[in-house]
Amino acid sequence: MTVKAIIFDFDGTLADTYDALLEITNRLATEFGYKPLSETELELLKSLSSREIIKRSQIAPIVIPFLLKRVKTELAKEIKNLKTIEGIETALLQLKKQGYQLGIVTSNHKDNVLVFLENNNLESLFDFIYSGASLFGKHKILARILKQYNLKPDEVIYVGDETRDIHAAKKARLRQWQLVGDSIRHPC
Repeated sequence: MTVKAIIFDFDGTLADTYDALLEITNRLATEFGYKPLSETELELLKSLSSREIIKRSQIAPIVIPFLLKRVKTELAKEIKNLKTIEGIETALLQLKKQGYQLGIVTSNHKDNVLVFLENNNLESLFDFIYSGASLFGKHKILARILKQYNLKPDEVIYVGDETRDIHAAKKARLRQWQLVGDSIRHPC
């Protein structure tokens, strides 16, 4: 089948949120009762599942939704200053020129995504933005997109930067590609 759409994760794939998330996470550590993270530890978390991260963090499960909400709120304050991942602008322009539908699936607030896209002159490139994907349910959002846009799984590529993105794509039966450094590659 021919690929018709390419869906991107937002944080870490389109938006360079790494430093901001590290700073926010560490600033909230005392308030939410966990140990601040080093850059190495944050990088390790990208390779873990959501359940593994929760178990490793030793944060009470009842606190996690409050922490996530607070991180999103704090990130909203920084979003206007964030830049794109190096090289992604050129790739997006080329993909759009080639006729692909481009979309975003994110657990970040849609308003944050829109501000970021506008500040980086990318708002006209995307056909859809789905916000609010849950910690354990991004694959369900991907499946909804397939249905809404009448797409088959083999007509869609999902690009993300974390192991959780690969798992979500596999559960939704999509082709998956991973952003690693400044290149996009198949995770096999």
